Amino acid sequence: MTDASAALVLFSGGQDSTVCLAWALDRYSRVETVGFDYGQRHAVELQARQVVRARIAAEFPRWAKRLGDDHMLDMRGFGAIGGTAMTEERAFEITGKGLPNTYVPGRNLVFLTYAAALADRRGVPVLVGGMCETDYSGYPDCRREAIDAMARALNLGMAQDFRIETPLMRLTKAETWALAKQLGGEALVSVVVEESHTCYRGERGELHAWGHGCGTCPACELRAKGWDAWAAGGRPELVA
Repeated sequence: MTDASAALVLFSGGQDSTVCLAWALDRYSRVETVGFDYGQRHAVELQARQVVRARIAAEFPRWAKRLGDDHMLDMRGFGAIGGTAMTEERAFEITGKGLPNTYVPGRNLVFLTYAAALADRRGVPVLVGGMCETDYSGYPDCRREAIDAMARALNLGMAQDFRIETPLMRLTKAETWALAKQLGGEALVSVVVEESHTCYRGERGELHAWGHGCGTCPACELRAKGWDAWAAGGRPELVA
């Protein structure tokens, strides 16, 4: 049976998906998470997933009772197809198509397909993803139009009525930091900084003001830039 108050969060263990997890826990009575192993260079994010979940459960009792099962799906075969800087040791650069070579073709579309299949079996009607077209890295499958088209295809092809929620779609990275504070105060900001992982190189050594990472890959630069902009404004909460 479908639980109308349940949601499945596409949860990588990174900054955006951690904020999306908190967003879902604040709204739904049962929240499950799903992660994808596609052979990513920064596979350390898969370990961060469990640490983030555990810390959220420990520090936010009101959310702990809503946090349901976690699922990990093996997609290494798909990851090997792309031949990108996300799955192979190569320099970060722009391709001849004008896209960053960290773009794994159709990754979000495949993620959503797998997640929808899982949600169908779990009786969960809502999928939550961290796709964003404001501060995104040029990935075409992060656009609102693409997500809306995918929702229509999934519902048509699976005879379902899924809703895909993308709470970060119109937010800058600075606004994502602000949303974290709005949802869980400085405690949630600390979880994002200390436990989540976004760095494409998978570095966890140095803890910067904005979190762990090499500080020079595209993901780190975007995260740091957003933190600086948010901090410069006094670290306000997001204005609805």
